[in-house]
Parts: sequence; structure tokens; C-alpha cells
Amino acid sequence: MSFTIAIIGRPNVGKSTLFNRLVGQKLALVDDTPGVTRDRREGQGRLGDLEFTLIDTAGLDEGAKGSLTARMQEQTETAIGLADALMFVIDARAGLTPNDRSFADFARRANKPVVLVANKSEGKHGEVGAMESYALGLGDPVQISAEHGEGLSDLYDALRGLMPEPIDEGEEFDDDDVIESDEDIAKRPIRVAIVGRPNAGKSTLINHLLGEERLLTSAEAGTTRDSISVEVNWQGRDFRVFDTAGLRRRSRIEEKLEKLSVADTLRAIRFAEVVVLMMDAQNKFEEQDLRIADLIEREGRALVIAVNKWDLMGRQSSLISALRTDADHLLPQVKGMPIIAVSGLMGEGIDRLMSAIEQAYAVWNRRVPTASLNRWFEQAVDANPPPAVSGRRLKLNYITQAKARPPSFILFCSRADAVPQSYLRYLVNSLREFFELPGTPVRISLREKANPFAHKRRRPS
Repeated sequence: MSFTIAIIGRPNVGKSTLFNRLVGQKLALVDDTPGVTRDRREGQGRLGDLEFTLIDTAGLDEGAKGSLTARMQEQTETAIGLADALMFVIDARAGLTPNDRSFADFARRANKPVVLVANKSEGKHGEVGAMESYALGLGDPVQISAEHGEGLSDLYDALRGLMPEPIDEGEEFDDDDVIESDEDIAKRPIRVAIVGRPNAGKSTLINHLLGEERLLTSAEAGTTRDSISVEVNWQGRDFRVFDTAGLRRRSRIEEKLEKLSVADTLRAIRFAEVVVLMMDAQNKFEEQDLRIADLIEREGRALVIAVNKWDLMGRQSSLISALRTDADHLLPQVKGMPIIAVSGLMGEGIDRLMSAIEQAYAVWNRRVPTASLNRWFEQAVDANPPPAVSGRRLKLNYITQAKARPPSFILFCSRADAVPQSYLRYLVNSLREFFELPGTPVRISLREKANPFAHKRRRPS
């Protein structure tokens, strides 16, 4: 059974740095600005032979009831309730503050084992702050530097004393346990990133999927900073859904923290298999939406468009058909992509959205039989032969699928550098329509067929 540890403390003491150190990846955003972390984030931590679930939390802070700060603390309290033990982190260089003393009482009332961690303990100033921490009454402080990886052996000893002894299950195993079948692969969670401009309703939608206020939402744009992943089971199918920070135009991004959030969102897109682009129904298909869709296509991810806040538009069936027309006109590179009208707040259209995600994932994984592919290829070339270039005709030999995810094909021809991009677009559009590959990126790369006579010298005249 997994042992869960929540990292708590006031803002800017290095909780996220410690989280990243223990999970071995830069999952949580780190910056000198207090209050960077807002939602709780989970990861699998490891220290020596110890393995545990780690929860990074927002800094404990006081705020008016209903405010964003107060709801951040509610997320932290939820994490404490889920944890088996707590790591209470203080800044040893800054010494004890009134907030540290106040929240130490809060940690004691949780009635969970607590490890007191004096972070930033490198240097003589850190030593003094660590000594002060005895006044909190939480036992001996573990002096570490999460940034530099110092003191982790002492932290190991402290955690080892809290965790249950591992159960010895023996070393026998069956080869069948480590070989995955196609059925096992099909049962893997679909990785879905929800992206869009700020305040499009991404977190609200995910909260409705989960049936709880798991992610912070606010009328204020830019509430989400980290890319937070959650597990969702929808009608028996597992999904791993990533909530992301809103993407604004690059010219408007000035603060370092927002740049970090945007970089985290871009990583989520690259890690995803299906990307849901959320638009505001009252401001849909703006320039930034089109830029994000183009980015998703260039990254080779399946695309689903969700037009949110549809409950504000009234029930007009003509608006749905107008959406399809606009989408195909403005985004020809992913023509036919699913476009779903939803309301994350009211829960409308969620079933259709999840079904569209599954279908987009299936198309993204599709393989086309080589025989069918070349029958299509002959028909497409006969219907529209390639143009002659510099007075010489282009010879297209055959085509084969190199891989799926997304569907990618290799076209063998005589002069790869001379094939016009317009003709490649014709082949892609024909291929997409013939084999029903709507909305997914389709790649065709060119390869010159080897000339069997190239090695022979010409006969002298």
C-alpha cells in the first residue's frame, strides 16, 4: 500500500523545490515569487530504497472566506487529510516567523506524524535558523538544502522511521507479468491536455468531470499556473487529464512566472496524446486560438475543439453548423476535427466531448493496410498527376505507412526536392478523406528511390 506524504509550510520556503528533488523531475514550477503553487500536485517520490506518494501544496496563508487564498488553503487541508505523514518545511535562512509558529499548531492538530524540515540550511545563517526551529515543538529539525541536494541522508533516516516495513513478496515472477498484450495497451489511460486562452473554463470543466472542486477556479484570468494531472474514469474508460495555464500571445507575456507557466503548458501538449482546445463561445476562433491549434498540429497531437460557455448562447441549432464551417475554413490543416459545444459549469455536452476524445485517439492510432493505401495512391495520381518541373515529369512510385500516432507515410519518388508543397497538400487532403482521418495530423515525407543504374558508367561515345 502506498505511503503518502504531504509537504506543507508557509509560502516560499522551498516546498516545490523539495518536491521536484524527491520525484526526480521538474514537475512543479519554482520561482522566488511567493505563492507560485496554487493547486495540490501529486508525484511518486523516491529517496534511496524508500518509495512514497508525495503531495506538493500551496503555502499556508490566511485569507478571507471565499477568497482565492482561502480556497488554496482548503486544497492544502485536503492534502493533509489524504496524507499518512507531513513534512513541515521552514526557511532556515529567514528563521522562524509568526506564520511558522501559527502553522506549526495547525500541523499538530492534524494528528499526523510530522517531520520538521529546515530547508536552505547551507551556510552559517542556515545553522542559526535551524536551531531556532526547536521552539516549534515538532522535534529535531532535519537540515537540508533541497536546491543543492544536501542533507538528504538525514531526511531518509527521518522518513524511514515513519514508513511501514516493506512486505517481502519474494523474488519469483512470471515472464507473462512483464509482457504487455495489445489488450493491456488499449487499457492504458488516454493522456489528454486541456489548453486554451486564459479564463476559457478549463479547470471548471475538469472539476465537473471529477465531480469535486479538485482544481482552483476564479473569474480572474491566470488562476492556474502549474500543469496539474488528474485521473478520470468516464464510463469505464480511464483518462489522465492535464489542466494547464492559459496561453496568451507572446508579446503580452512579460512576467517570468507566466513564462514558466507557458513552458509547462507546452510540455503538457508534447506529453499528451489528445489535446482539447477550449474556446470561449462568445470569443471563439480568435487569432490566439488559431495559433494554439496550429501548434498542436505541428506537435502531431490529435485535436478536439470544445466551445465552452455554450449555455450563454441560447439553443440555436444553426450556430453548431456555423461552428463546423468556420473550423474547417480557418483550420484546413486539421480539417474535420471534432468540435463540441459544452458548458463546463452546467455539465452540458460532456458526454459528447469524452466520446469525441476517444474517437480522436482511435484515429490518431490508425494504421492503413499497404494494399489499400496503394490502391488509393494510384487513383489519386491518375485523377491529378503531379506537375512537370523544369520540363521534366515527376515519377511517384509507391507509398507506405511508416507509423501511427500520428499517421505518417513515406512516399517514394524520383526527385523528392522537386515535388511542390501544393501537390503534397492535395495528397494529404485526399488521404484524410478516403481513409476517414478527420482532425488528426497527417504526415507525408518524401524519399527518393535508389537508381539501380547509378553505379554503372556511361559507355564512351
